[in-house]
Amino acid sequence: MEELKKRIREEGKVIDGDILKVDQFLNHQIDPMLMKKIGDQFAAVFRPAGVSKVVTIESSGIAPALMTGLAIGVPVIFARKKKPLTLNGGALVTDIYSYTKEVRNPVYLEKDMLSPEDRVLIIDDFLANGEASLGLTRLIEMAGATVAGIGIVIEKAFQDGRKRLDRSGYSVFSLARIASLDHNRVSFLDD
Repeated sequence: MEELKKRIREEGKVIDGDILKVDQFLNHQIDPMLMKKIGDQFAAVFRPAGVSKVVTIESSGIAPALMTGLAIGVPVIFARKKKPLTLNGGALVTDIYSYTKEVRNPVYLEKDMLSPEDRVLIIDDFLANGEASLGLTRLIEMAGATVAGIGIVIEKAFQDGRKRLDRSGYSVFSLARIASLDHNRVSFLDD
């Protein structure tokens, strides 16, 4: 997606050679027009898969997931990073390692949100080592639902996430695939 790549080049900041900060349009401040285009793109790719629900993790995945759900016309669910008091007994839980925060955290999903009939599309802001996406696949499969695909806004193709998801047999589509973040310069695979 050329507009997304342009925004990454112009507004993204490389930190310590392997972290990309995109707070100006995705992770802190959200550009709703860009999110709409992102949602439309994911919908065009995954609509044929018969998606019945979209799932993400709070918080940075919510905006692109919501726009994707709107474009497809299906509900959007977000896995929670903290267990709310209202989540009694019916919670599915798995641990996910956060690359940027360097901690392992549980994430929760209300068991009744998914059924075995659901075909679920996972949407996330970044793919690095694949932990978040694999954690969501575990929750979806615990609910008895089917993973219809995984949509990623920005993929760090120089890390192992895609390989891990491919080995597990999931269909993955990324809007921007970064080849490297060398010398504070972003290079994309198709450059």
